[in-house]
Amino acid sequence: MEFTNASAAFERVLIMGNGGSGKTWLARRLGEQLRHPITHLDDIHWEPGGYGTARDRTLRDEMVVAAAAEDRWIMEGVYGQLVNLALNRVTALIWIDLPEEACIANVKERGIQGGGTETQFIGLLKWVAEYRTRTNNWNSFDAHAQLYSAFSGSKWVLSDRKAVTLFADSPLLAMEDRR
Repeated sequence: MEFTNASAAFERVLIMGNGGSGKTWLARRLGEQLRHPITHLDDIHWEPGGYGTARDRTLRDEMVVAAAAEDRWIMEGVYGQLVNLALNRVTALIWIDLPEEACIANVKERGIQGGGTETQFIGLLKWVAEYRTRTNNWNSFDAHAQLYSAFSGSKWVLSDRKAVTLFADSPLLAMEDRR
């Protein structure tokens, strides 16, 4: 099913959540249906080909603001600070809040990516497991909860894999099931 004349609520969609929650998967599914370009915040945050090497913050922030200035897009990522830079342009906010166990299982299933090492992968799993306990961190449950709470537009919390799949299958129908 394609939504070429999608509601204005889906002009600029931002998907946030823990690592391994399914943000990229959902972004790809919505991108196909809405025919919107997708921006992966991982691609902006990290240097190309430099797994684990963060991009210069000023350049990174400029890149997020430029991507958010476009008319139509889907943006996804865990980076609350970068989400915050784009939030004033967002027309639909989706927070995927799966249990950490599900996120860890998803990360393990996809395996090491982007040239990372086994040590970095173990660190990623630990980081994903700490989502709800991290404090004073933009990439945490608390930060995402604050961003979600402050957002006054159309927004959804998807708390299990079934909800994510149902949303991916019919985002316009989800307009009637806002939380």
